Amino acid sequence: MQQQADLGSGSIGRLLFQMAIPTIIAQVVNALYNIVDRIYIGHIPEVGATALTGVGLTFPLIMIISAFSMLVGMGGAPRVAMRMGENDHKGAEEIIGNCTATLTVISVVLTVLTFWLAEPLLLMFGGNADTTLPYAVQYMHIYAIGTIFVQMVLGLNPFITAQGFSMTSMKTILIGAITNIVLDPIFIFVFHMGVQGAALATILSQCLSAIWVLRFLTGKKTSLRIRKCYLRFRPRVMLPVLALGMSPFIMQITESALNISFNTSLYQFGGDLAVGAMTIVSSVMQFAMMPLQGLTQGAQPIVSFNFGAGNIKRVKAAFKLLLISSVIYSTLLWSVAMFLPQVFVGMFSSDPQLTVIGVWAVRISMAACLLFGIQVACQQTFIALNEAPISIFLAVLRKVILLIPLIFILPRVLPAESLAWMIPDNIRELLQGFETAKVCAVYLAEPVADFLAVVTTATMFAVNFKKILQRKKLEK
Repeated sequence: MQQQADLGSGSIGRLLFQMAIPTIIAQVVNALYNIVDRIYIGHIPEVGATALTGVGLTFPLIMIISAFSMLVGMGGAPRVAMRMGENDHKGAEEIIGNCTATLTVISVVLTVLTFWLAEPLLLMFGGNADTTLPYAVQYMHIYAIGTIFVQMVLGLNPFITAQGFSMTSMKTILIGAITNIVLDPIFIFVFHMGVQGAALATILSQCLSAIWVLRFLTGKKTSLRIRKCYLRFRPRVMLPVLALGMSPFIMQITESALNISFNTSLYQFGGDLAVGAMTIVSSVMQFAMMPLQGLTQGAQPIVSFNFGAGNIKRVKAAFKLLLISSVIYSTLLWSVAMFLPQVFVGMFSSDPQLTVIGVWAVRISMAACLLFGIQVACQQTFIALNEAPISIFLAVLRKVILLIPLIFILPRVLPAESLAWMIPDNIRELLQGFETAKVCAVYLAEPVADFLAVVTTATMFAVNFKKILQRKKLEK
């Protein structure tokens, strides 16, 4: 078992990468739960492209389910790290116990609602009752059974990382992902279960990961344990947790609204092929963002612990290194997306038409992704510093205030002739009979929103960071 990291001393650089590298690996591997499903589903003979588009319709519901685990886990973990920095281990264990009880109740409610509302919601998300909807419903009904496992894994694993056990939290994800990779082709192709097999492989994998998390947090290796006396919902404990967790919750749940907006708009202007391309773009961006999220989650316990302990110098050093690392990664990501997008797209489809449109869509949608590093580093540091109001605003800004409106506004205000240079002849041929310029405008909403959000976030961080640290000094 991994030795617990000392968050309050030692080299910030060594500590950040000691925490971040396992977390990055865990984040990348975690993306495989859904991405591996899509890779296999996209290669099912004859129906692969249709089945992939159908499963793409389930993104919003899956995002909603995982959003609730982030509400609790990502809101509770920074507060636990701060309590540890203040040497209040009893208070930290009370937070973990309350969060465990809350996640259990949420799991039951979400399971019932998913079974009841899956079909009408998937239709609303842009499903075609004759083609894509049956695949989406089949996948979602089985996935719903594993809701309790999803909540336990995604909701409790951050508490392992917050204590400095980053290698252990990585193993949580590796156990499930490896199981998923092994079971997927068996259920899909050997047992001929199709999308139902993919969903079954996912929930069995999550079950194993959940068992691992619970055994660790109730065992002797951890510093903080889930204790029976704290398994309850106490407003004085949970309300601050939910307030801090609201930012990642909004970021995740608006991903659901975002997918709905993209799917409905693209289906109107470009049909199933344009929606399928967006499914690939969403998968690529989800996978590509994992290292950035891993970096910030690795840095968060360091920032929160030292902020709680009043060690401002280490807080500044941790943020500076996080920002530099994030910008370097996002620049490399942009380079691949612009010059080698087929590397990403080929992972998800072997259909020639979908591949051509997917490459085009990736280049447009990720045109501003080199700025992601600034956005993610600043926004997640606000969470680590217990700044709930600012982090909530920034979570709402990019997707709700900017991106979702732009998805519907740009196709209606941008003249077709102004976008002509962005549309190759082969794309016009594939989308013949549809409004190609408006499809292009929908994809263009992403980089426009990214640029505006980064400028706003960087400005707010520059204004508020010193004020927050100065306020902490005065408290001491």
